[in-house]
Amino acid sequence: MKVGASFLKTPQGAAFLSALCPGLGLFIRGYSAQAWSTLLLGLPLVSLAVILGQSHGIETGIFFGILVVLPWWVFQVFHSSLAHPNGLRATWHLVWERGLDIRYLGGLFILSALMDLSIIVANPSYNLHVFCARPTGVLGLFVKAQSPTFHMLIGYGFLRQARWGLLIYLLYASYGFLNAMTNFACEGYGRIRTIFLLTLATFTIYIWSRRRSFRSASPEPRSF
Repeated sequence: MKVGASFLKTPQGAAFLSALCPGLGLFIRGYSAQAWSTLLLGLPLVSLAVILGQSHGIETGIFFGILVVLPWWVFQVFHSSLAHPNGLRATWHLVWERGLDIRYLGGLFILSALMDLSIIVANPSYNLHVFCARPTGVLGLFVKAQSPTFHMLIGYGFLRQARWGLLIYLLYASYGFLNAMTNFACEGYGRIRTIFLLTLATFTIYIWSRRRSFRSASPEPRSF
């Protein structure tokens, strides 16, 4: 029991606790004020995601969750492991300086690749809608395979903060914009297409603003 209690007071233990409940790791490490502020900020964000999902559709709730709630949740976990006396500003400075936000997005892309692959395997007869057409056969399989493939490449490039990862993302984002706009022209308004465009535009603007976080040569892996 003593070993377990001592582990929870370590940076790793605090991160684990905060992953379960926002601010809990900070509270265990003695930063009560930061713990309460973290919890009071998190509750409205999670509640808003649920409300948006119920009032504007599940896709809107997921969009807000991915764009706002999940990044905040991961950030507060990282902050709990540091438990910096100067608060969130010092932690955000470290995240910004090391480009940990880019590496976080890399993890999201890899997760997206695995989800895409599972959907393809579970629905082998489904064909994607690409440029107002639904290719079948070998071409259809190629079209479906490009999504997890590119997502995995982009994710790995972002984790390494490699310049080639940024270039592949910009290429794939351009394809996504063209495909979505073409489908808009053919089929008109669609909620999922609209959310996709908003997400893609937001991510692209942010990633381009952080382009200096990418390096021409991949850096050696380092700890967070």
